[in-house]
Amino acid sequence: MSSRTGRPPKISLPEIVEAARRVVDTDGVAKLTMRRLAQELGSTPMAVYHHVRDKDELLVLLLDAYAEENMLKPELPDDPRERVVLAARAMHDSLVRVSWVVEVITADDLMSESALWYVENIVDGAMACGLTAEQAVHAYRAIWYYVAGEIIIHRKASRRRAADDRPTYRDRVFAELDGADYPRLAEVGARWGELTAQDTFETGLRALVNGLIT
Repeated sequence: MSSRTGRPPKISLPEIVEAARRVVDTDGVAKLTMRRLAQELGSTPMAVYHHVRDKDELLVLLLDAYAEENMLKPELPDDPRERVVLAARAMHDSLVRVSWVVEVITADDLMSESALWYVENIVDGAMACGLTAEQAVHAYRAIWYYVAGEIIIHRKASRRRAADDRPTYRDRVFAELDGADYPRLAEVGARWGELTAQDTFETGLRALVNGLIT
């Protein structure tokens, strides 16, 4: 008697989102495909497509789920310049927790609508300081690039240091700099790694905001 394969179990949208989160947490965004997701669920790609149109829609659902659980919305001060700083700080602190989130949103075409709280408050604060709407949008973009860049660079450096604690090529170069050619860098060369590893995010953020909003 021939054996028959049973039907794959029915799946729900929340189950799909949770399985997608497991995949990106473990393997990264690049490994998230409908086939891989179906394997995680013990189902078929067609069953997944019944709930989500494509990978982009799935990523937006993931972003929404992450924002609902992790978005920080602190009470903001009346001073508009401080509102910009605190909203940007909250955006950074909300995104820094999980590596794949920044990877997705730096593509610049996917976003969670919930994250517009940060954009609204940064743009509003900038306009309240006297910037035009266009200038405020440009200010937000500069702040966003600073926030995203800081998270990405810090994470990659931390990952590298965790994998190999030997001095890096950069450390060796800075330790042996010729003071005649690079007098300032040679002065701090032995401490370059220590100095650049310090958390200066908020100092840099305030300097950036003060430069953008004069």
